[in-house]
Amino acid sequence: MINKKPWAGRFKKGTHKVAEKFSASIDFDKRLYREDIEGSIAHAGMMAENGIIPKNEAEKIIKGLRQIEKEIESGKFPFREEYEDIHLNIEKRLIEKIGEVGGKIHTGRSRNDQIALDMRLYLRREISEIIELLGQTSERIIDLAEKNFGTVLPLYTHMQRGQPVLLSHQLLALYEMLRRDRERYIDCLGRVNVMPLGAGAGAGTTFPIDRQHTASLLGFPKVTRNSIDTVSDRDFIIEFISVSANLMMHLSRISEELVLWSTKEFGFVDLGDEFTTGSSIMPQKRNPDMAELIRGKTGRVYGDLMAILTIMKGLPFSYNRDMQEDKEPMFDAADTVKSCLAVFHEMLHTIEFKKDNMAKALAEGFITATDIADYLTRTGMPFRQAHEVTGKIVGYAEEKGRELINLHITEYRMFSKTFDEDLFDYITLEGSVGNRKSYGGTAGENVERMISEARQEIEEWKEWGQGSQPPGK
Repeated sequence: MINKKPWAGRFKKGTHKVAEKFSASIDFDKRLYREDIEGSIAHAGMMAENGIIPKNEAEKIIKGLRQIEKEIESGKFPFREEYEDIHLNIEKRLIEKIGEVGGKIHTGRSRNDQIALDMRLYLRREISEIIELLGQTSERIIDLAEKNFGTVLPLYTHMQRGQPVLLSHQLLALYEMLRRDRERYIDCLGRVNVMPLGAGAGAGTTFPIDRQHTASLLGFPKVTRNSIDTVSDRDFIIEFISVSANLMMHLSRISEELVLWSTKEFGFVDLGDEFTTGSSIMPQKRNPDMAELIRGKTGRVYGDLMAILTIMKGLPFSYNRDMQEDKEPMFDAADTVKSCLAVFHEMLHTIEFKKDNMAKALAEGFITATDIADYLTRTGMPFRQAHEVTGKIVGYAEEKGRELINLHITEYRMFSKTFDEDLFDYITLEGSVGNRKSYGGTAGENVERMISEARQEIEEWKEWGQGSQPPGK
């Protein structure tokens, strides 16, 4: 009896071994053992409370489930491929341990709503861990911005030197990326955190279950509203992987910046020995491999997103076996994001900025040309005309082999009589940076305020992690 499939009564022949191996998911969904047992314990407790099974039988089931959890965690659990998935493996083992009463655990539910519950429990935990890692990484970025306050470097557009900005300002741009990612995960968590158990195979159940009670036992604030949608829905996984793909895109762009900055051509950053590697043939090399791997692993998560979207795009309601393929993209996305965040966070602890090289890069390239155009515009000249005049000044300086700050005021007046000595207050690096006081601009007073606001946000996120409402909610 124990070795039979749960649907054996309908079939005259057993499943072919090739089909059995092909359809088994236990190799990967055994990761959900903790969630499967947690859900079954809550289900047993709810059934006892509502008189569906006797309380003494529920207690026996719960005790057996907790013993199974210990077996799995100690590596002694006998996983069997012929039982296909984590649900049947646990249920069959429960029957082995406590007898036929163990079969009552599946009263009022289906594997269809059971797996939906397991995955929601799993993602709820994974998202919380990712949010925690994002908070730690964001805090480290703020520390770096504070530590390097006052350092100026070129802002690049089209990979060409554009304008001087504070390094702290550029670091806070990374913080803003990750802040939005935290907010996306919070929003996603709200849709993940809905209890699906009780939908059965898709039509509900005839037993007098109390779904709200089960939700309360499992810490869900809401239950799903439509039984068909409940077992059909994988939006919550798609959304999780989509948010994760967005985060990985940000990590990839940041990593690309670090890869460029660590080259001899830029020389803006030292990533530290701990997160670089050497060459097997070129002794002088120090390669930014960890940053490159983060950049490369972004493709994995993009692939996970395309996989789950493609799996779901043509499925009729409600449950279809294709949906077994949803777990591996989900697992891979979660694992990849967490490993990349962990490495990136630790790498930020070894990073050192080469301020002298940043200063050298600022010393050439006519980097305060925009400030000349702005100066002329403030005298009443239309900006387009000011832009043209400044372009001619840049051409003149280039021909003379001199930087803008080294031209004499008489040379400036060759192009416009409105120039005065105060021009040089605007075209120094300090003047260029300090005058950009528009909200969100790179002026020091702005950046100091941004650092303060970011620190306050981090504290609010920490409070959220302890159970309060997330910022802005």
